[in-house]
Amino acid sequence: MPLTLKSLRTGALRQRLTTAGRYDKSTWVRFVSAATGESSSLPDIQASRLQLSPTGSPKSLPQASGLVFGHTFTDHMLTIPWSAASGWGAPEIGPYGHLTIAPSATVLHYAQTVFEGMKAYRDERGKVTLFRPDMNMKRMNNSARRVALPGFDGDQLLECIKELIRVDKHWIPSQPGYSLYVRPTLIGTEAAIGIHPPQDALLFVICSPVGPYYPRGFKPVGLFGTTEYIRAAPGGTGAFKLGANYAPGVVAQKDAAHLGYEQNLWLHGPDHHLTEVGTMNLFVVFKRDNGALELVTPPLDGMILPGVTRDSVLELAKGHASKKYEVPGLTDSLVVSERPVTMKEIKDASEAGTLVEFFGTGTAAVISPVDRIGYMGSDVHIPTGPDGMGPVSKPIWKELVGRQTGTIPSDWSVVVCE
Repeated sequence: MPLTLKSLRTGALRQRLTTAGRYDKSTWVRFVSAATGESSSLPDIQASRLQLSPTGSPKSLPQASGLVFGHTFTDHMLTIPWSAASGWGAPEIGPYGHLTIAPSATVLHYAQTVFEGMKAYRDERGKVTLFRPDMNMKRMNNSARRVALPGFDGDQLLECIKELIRVDKHWIPSQPGYSLYVRPTLIGTEAAIGIHPPQDALLFVICSPVGPYYPRGFKPVGLFGTTEYIRAAPGGTGAFKLGANYAPGVVAQKDAAHLGYEQNLWLHGPDHHLTEVGTMNLFVVFKRDNGALELVTPPLDGMILPGVTRDSVLELAKGHASKKYEVPGLTDSLVVSERPVTMKEIKDASEAGTLVEFFGTGTAAVISPVDRIGYMGSDVHIPTGPDGMGPVSKPIWKELVGRQTGTIPSDWSVVVCE
């Protein structure tokens, strides 16, 4: 018999849950919604309910030159509570401050947390924009679903985030290369120890003014090929932006730093397939026998996070290769591939002189060039240009940053306020 709302309401499973003492109305509503895909009719996020409680003690704006990524936060934050019994509550923008959660909150014991990272930019005319925020909303919903946190209307959340940015837009430094880093986070807050979908959750958004990742120009980094740890495995959670994915990576990064490398390169399987660079997606450029350049990134196979910057680099490269539009300075002889890459291929190409460049991509750095990879006791050297970048990454970076900051018109740029 197919699972329907009617059959579940009258079925034996409900009786078993009642007998076991695990049945209550809110639990059942959540189970039915998950099993059948039918709406629970509980309220979703509604931007029309947004409440504003401005701070009475605004902080002094920091000197832009002294900003350290992720250490300074604006005056306000957005909070939206959720419960299994009543759905999403009224969004509120209030003073940035501490959260109050029970020591038994599920986020503290079982890492029930997901987050996103996005940036707001202000141009010389004062217009503030976000870059492809719809992709962040979609990915955050996918991540929430993976750890049994509540889903939400991404468009409505985005409207609330826009209002938060409008309130604190004066925190965006006016100097070129600066922006406002926006961090939406969703946590399980049920005050109970036990592994199950939480009865209570909290979605909050904080903002941090940030400067250019490379204030003194691009500096290529060295990577250490990590073989004793893995970041993700097939069927796991590597494709989702979960807090639980990041803490285990710190020890690998510490090991790499101890050996003199800035970051680690995650390898997987007996053939040492490349997956990610630290917390970034990765790209490699090879020179083919016919002289064409091949831009390669590992496919989204369930182990790799679908990065917004990754997708943007691919879209720009594919659009240029297909002559849909031109990325100035990028070669016309370009092939774009999403395929597996092994360290053997990287090493062989380096020795043969056909390894052109290697770089990571992410929201914070946008593009991070690599000049060497420590692997199995020796370094694989990677060419870099005089300014630290390569022939493919540099023109794509210029196009991408232009679209992010609004100097190049693009429908990827979403207006927050004029």
